[in-house]
Amino acid sequence: MDSDHQSSYKLNKTEKKFLRKQIKARHTLLRHEGIETVSYATQSLVVANGGLGNNVSRNQLVPVLEKCGLVDALLMPPSKPYSFVRYKTAEEAKEAYVTLNGKEIVDDLGQKIILYLNFVEKAQWKELGLQALPPGLMVVEEIISSEDEKILLESVNWTEDIDNHNGQKCLKHRRVKHFGYEFRYENNNVDKDKPLPGGLPDIWDSILEKWLKEGFIKHKPDQLTVNQYEPGHGIPAHIDTHSAFEDEIVSLSLGSEIVMDFKHPDGVTVPVMLPRRSLLVMTGESRYLWTHGITPRKFDTVQASKGHRSGIITSDVGDLTLSKRGIRTSFTFRKVRQTPCNCSYPLVCDSQMKETPPSFPESAREASQLEREYVHRVYEEIAEHFSSTRHTPWPRVVDFLKALPSGSLVADVGCGNGKYLGINKELYMVGCDRSQNLVGICRERHLEALVGDALAVPLRSGSWDACISIAVTHHLSTAERRVAALQELVRLLRPGGMALIYVWAMEQEYKKKKSKYLRENRLRQGKEEEIHSDAAEPGSLGEQVPDAGDQDAPCRVSAVTDVRAGGGSASKVTDAKLPVHTNRTSFRSQDLLVPWHRKGNPGRDEPVGATESRAPGPVFHRYYHVFCAGELEEACRTLSHVRVLQSYYDQGNWCVVLQKV
Repeated sequence: MDSDHQSSYKLNKTEKKFLRKQIKARHTLLRHEGIETVSYATQSLVVANGGLGNNVSRNQLVPVLEKCGLVDALLMPPSKPYSFVRYKTAEEAKEAYVTLNGKEIVDDLGQKIILYLNFVEKAQWKELGLQALPPGLMVVEEIISSEDEKILLESVNWTEDIDNHNGQKCLKHRRVKHFGYEFRYENNNVDKDKPLPGGLPDIWDSILEKWLKEGFIKHKPDQLTVNQYEPGHGIPAHIDTHSAFEDEIVSLSLGSEIVMDFKHPDGVTVPVMLPRRSLLVMTGESRYLWTHGITPRKFDTVQASKGHRSGIITSDVGDLTLSKRGIRTSFTFRKVRQTPCNCSYPLVCDSQMKETPPSFPESAREASQLEREYVHRVYEEIAEHFSSTRHTPWPRVVDFLKALPSGSLVADVGCGNGKYLGINKELYMVGCDRSQNLVGICRERHLEALVGDALAVPLRSGSWDACISIAVTHHLSTAERRVAALQELVRLLRPGGMALIYVWAMEQEYKKKKSKYLRENRLRQGKEEEIHSDAAEPGSLGEQVPDAGDQDAPCRVSAVTDVRAGGGSASKVTDAKLPVHTNRTSFRSQDLLVPWHRKGNPGRDEPVGATESRAPGPVFHRYYHVFCAGELEEACRTLSHVRVLQSYYDQGNWCVVLQKV
């Protein structure tokens, strides 16, 4: 329906229903994606429900759009339920707006989808910079012929008794066979003293010899795992156990192509296309440090250009489409390790890990030392880079500040780079932060800020109309210190004054909805590919949240089992006796160290929490205590002279508004 004529006549029931849904789509795009639509005709449109995340492929959408005019560009961001289209003229875009709004199409799964179109000044998407394959990773295309592929697939007898000597199993998401040695999933290892009879099938002898001769592998494997994946199946991200197998792991993909995700501990994810009949070779860092896994889905996001086959799936949103998965069979070859692993990645190496379990501070002195090394000193080191990522205020914090009466005195405890200090010009705001370098950034911006600790804020008692504490309390390492920080906020407030507190939530999926942080990978600084010009980059509610959790993960204050999956740091980190979390993965504990990969050159004197990692900068580790549902509210209720006015969840954070009575 043409927006110019919506008010010229009375809408019927169907038109009213459509208009409501169109407005809802518009608001959803603005609220969750920062995409602002306009009411007048332009060359560019955002097509809600017409995206790769809705199983709508480029080949499916282009013919629909071209019925209304010449499509100049179509941007399809990965995993998003919308796309951007630009026509040659605004008149053609207007024709699409009128004709296609409310149009029903069928996606690649056969499900009906209704498109909703709105005009935008420009279409833009943050495109990842150029990525490289993980070090030590190689993909060899067409390693075998199609005839050999057929023979090898037919050689696998999936109808054998599941109790046969080759260890055939039907797992939840795939069928699997083992040869040489059986991989024991209960302990992620092999029994080196109990090889399976028969060894590897004879059919592989000549193929392995050829790979050895051509230099694709350096050792003849003695263990083979065969996995068969149906469309929609996958395998969780993992690192093959260091103590079980030697450095080299190779995998042959037959029957269908697949996209495999490789993830570094600092959170960088590299999607790699493994074409049909290709060989994946993992050695060194890619084998020992990066996790690899296959997301369970029926379609992969791939390059639309025909020339692109193996290697990295780039984020060129003008060249992405969907590829339907087929039945894929992988043949993964390994050599069983007979001696302990002595790789260069001790934190993720089960052969080199300390046997003593992680522990937490047992005294105020230990807690203070932990925070000094893994919070205070780290923020001093990363202040400049940290500040460059903290520019968009969170909407509900802004709402709190703008609702305060004009002339209110407000203290921002843990102000960081001061992004909230100038939100409401009608307030008198003073910031306080433990980091001298962050306070220095505030002063460069001519903001009122001073250095101070959240446990001893250098401000006058009972004088402040409001306080905010955003993403601060979760850096304190004991329950007593967290309560003391909350009590310090109450001390500052006058009677009737209010405080807003945000802490990082254990539950990054809430009410069956993932937080924006969990839905997006914003860990790499990107560049914008855009249609048109001169529009601000959309903000993100999730920019301040450094990690991801799982709604169903158990909340506990105990040692964690996340050490093997995390890593990327030297042995000094283990001195803190806390697990290092793998960024953008589910939480396994409430107390953990979170990596921060600093851009630029490392400084001369790195703190205890810093370790050399991948170029271009070092990895630092910050201590966090993530809060379970109700934990923050319960802590606030232990305070004297306090009333909890509101408790809510906001994009991966638990939040409380309290009042001093």
